[in-house]
Amino acid sequence: MQRLVVIGNGMAGARTVEEILARDGADKFAITMFGDEPYGNYNRIMLSNLLAGVEDEAGIFLNDLGWYADNDITLHTGAKIEKIDRDAKVVIAADGTTTPFDKLIIATGSSSWTPPIKNISNPKRGYHQGVFAFRTLDDTRGMIRYARDHERAVVIGGGLLGLEAARGLQSHVSEVTLLHAMGHLMERQLDEKAGHMLQASVENKLGIKVITNAMTTEILGKDRVTGVKLADGTVIDCDVIVVAAGIRPNTQVAVESGLTVERGIVVDDQMRAAGEDDIYVVGECAQHRGDLYGLVAPLWDQAKVLADHITGRHTEAAYTGSKLSTKLKVAGIDVASMGLIAPESDDDEVIIYNEPKKGIYKQLIIRDGALVGAILVGDNSKAAGLIQSFDRAQALPEERAELLFDIGGPAGEVKPEDMPDDTQVCNCNGVSKGAICGVVNAGCKTISGVMDKTRAGKGCGTCKPLVQRIVEWAAGGAVEEDPKASWYVPGVPMPKAELMAAIRTHGLRSVSSVFAKLVPGGEEDAKSKMGLASLLKMMWGAEYIDERDARFINDRVHGNIQKDGTFSVVPQMKGGVTTPAELKRIAEVAEKYNVPMVKLTGGQRIDLLGVPKEQLPAMWADLDMPSGYAYAKSFRTVKTCVGSDFCRFGVGDSTALGIALEERYQGLEGPGKMKLAVTGCPRNCAEAYVKDLGVVAIDGGRWELYVGGAAGAHVRKGDLLATVSSPDEVITLTGRFLQYYRQSANWLERTYAWVPRLGIDHIRAVVVDDSEGIAADLDAAVAAAVGAYRDPWKERAEPATPGQFRTSLPLLVLPQVPIRETV
Repeated sequence: MQRLVVIGNGMAGARTVEEILARDGADKFAITMFGDEPYGNYNRIMLSNLLAGVEDEAGIFLNDLGWYADNDITLHTGAKIEKIDRDAKVVIAADGTTTPFDKLIIATGSSSWTPPIKNISNPKRGYHQGVFAFRTLDDTRGMIRYARDHERAVVIGGGLLGLEAARGLQSHVSEVTLLHAMGHLMERQLDEKAGHMLQASVENKLGIKVITNAMTTEILGKDRVTGVKLADGTVIDCDVIVVAAGIRPNTQVAVESGLTVERGIVVDDQMRAAGEDDIYVVGECAQHRGDLYGLVAPLWDQAKVLADHITGRHTEAAYTGSKLSTKLKVAGIDVASMGLIAPESDDDEVIIYNEPKKGIYKQLIIRDGALVGAILVGDNSKAAGLIQSFDRAQALPEERAELLFDIGGPAGEVKPEDMPDDTQVCNCNGVSKGAICGVVNAGCKTISGVMDKTRAGKGCGTCKPLVQRIVEWAAGGAVEEDPKASWYVPGVPMPKAELMAAIRTHGLRSVSSVFAKLVPGGEEDAKSKMGLASLLKMMWGAEYIDERDARFINDRVHGNIQKDGTFSVVPQMKGGVTTPAELKRIAEVAEKYNVPMVKLTGGQRIDLLGVPKEQLPAMWADLDMPSGYAYAKSFRTVKTCVGSDFCRFGVGDSTALGIALEERYQGLEGPGKMKLAVTGCPRNCAEAYVKDLGVVAIDGGRWELYVGGAAGAHVRKGDLLATVSSPDEVITLTGRFLQYYRQSANWLERTYAWVPRLGIDHIRAVVVDDSEGIAADLDAAVAAAVGAYRDPWKERAEPATPGQFRTSLPLLVLPQVPIRETV
């Protein structure tokens, strides 16, 4: 058996070993791998999701340490190879130990490139305090830890990685600025118009400030970052900096060992190092026919050719280069790019569609009847078909517009049956249609099961709809239900009722205790924390143990973050009723803090918009009014009309009842927002028919209760729950309905989806007729929640962490307020 040594345990190195094992390589080689990092193999593409808090660490690993043991692979983690003795055929580690090889694979990848910026690093400590690269798991961990206690971030670099870093940082800080030295974003993949379109979407939709033609020249701050300085003298205040200005191949070991190195390690079409028979190179460090590749799809192609050749499966296999195409979401915005980004001659046919107000830009470049380039921003609906045409040089329709739009027929998608088996479906993980169909044919009939086995859809996620269509087609329509679909949150394997029972049985009062007790291995899932926090608050009330990392930014500072990173302050106005004294106080506060906009909301309140995070506690103190809960998954507001006291049509005192409801249920936690209204007659001036719960006064002193209404992106008239004869009955049934919703709805499921799912007849039977004998329990539970209410704006007196409202400006710190750590 030959000795195979692999230098590098990243995506390219591990994928190459997987391909070798798939070709019976375990019978041919004793495999030893060296990795700089102390982990198994993980997906670097997913680091942006980890930073954003939508993925946890367990979810980004491709091969855990158990996989190496299961395949008899000797893995040296945290080990750096410094030299290769080509004559003796050994590799020499930093500690002087040697390992012999018969075949060697170099997969050292690349590292973040640090621009020549004054003060960016310290010779002894590495990066300046508060400056981070964005390349490794440790980089991401450090960034998350540091950003939690800071407010303003600058990202240097406007490529894909920089945009993803900026988007991810928004989960931790209130203000993000992106600096790009070039004239437009993603200049290697997008032309100038597309780059400007992407910039407009990033600024307007995401609230990330973008500055192009911005050459960063200096990091400011003695020990910790306080800002950056640009070549034109502009200073931007910040306390976190992320450098995402590009990558450079890791070629040092090849240089030290005498291999041929230009920009990368030079290889032939079999991925052998130039002039070598037993040394191969794969991935970002390999230079093939003068080209370096940073996207993952070419790396997978290289891995297959290398594995074919080294195992003898197909010794004539050749890598001839890759046609680069990518379809992904950049900071949440659809982008696709392939081939040329600009025409190269007057004979090139160019088709452009531009819709700036919608953020949509499309460009095609056609040469000799073949697609040689395409750019899509804001709409990727045609990307899959364009990539197929580009990769295979397929004949194009005479009506070129058919490539971008569905003309004269229903919306079209690439049909699975029309796709060749070797069509790449998942670019992130190099998964073909044939691989997906193979797993389905082997007996796996669930969407999530196929994704787990193939890794399709486990990268940026944009291919998930196509993966689903392929699975459905391959299974002949016999797709099985995913058991995870019934879980309340993705990280805990239990439906809601079972989860609540287990929480009560074990007395679990914190999010971390739920993971520790109910999840195998105690693995925490970032996407599940907010849902669990809401559930635990509903179940335990005042006994719930608050943990700050279970909150999102809105809940950490009790304000609704705006697109520019500022917050809105909405004081409570019960029933939309206020007083001259309150109005005067609001006006004085708005004037004192130079609030950019004062707006009347649709919920009959006054919204102070554009408030910096550090000003929130002082503003709450000056207002001396309760929170209006305009930011939480909770009971929001009760909208009212004038009612019978003043309106000549009114038949019920809607204002008094609305105030009573809001006083009773203010701040009540829920799986989703809960908006209410009370209207004094069926003319419905307060829009009660389209609220989560709406109350309508009718003749005879009676009140109708409607539930499950909506008037936002979804429009639905509520269903009649009951007709009652007194305000007290309205208050009781409202609480009982809201508690039943809180206990049985899925996380983030609004009442307009929950009511039709359970059926109004069932809900009426439980809530009104007490068919299940739980009415008293529902009443008691909601009463306990009401009793545990505490105005969150009072938290200004006891910040949960020193950095909760911290600013870099000492003037805005409240020195008279004691700072303490709480659980």
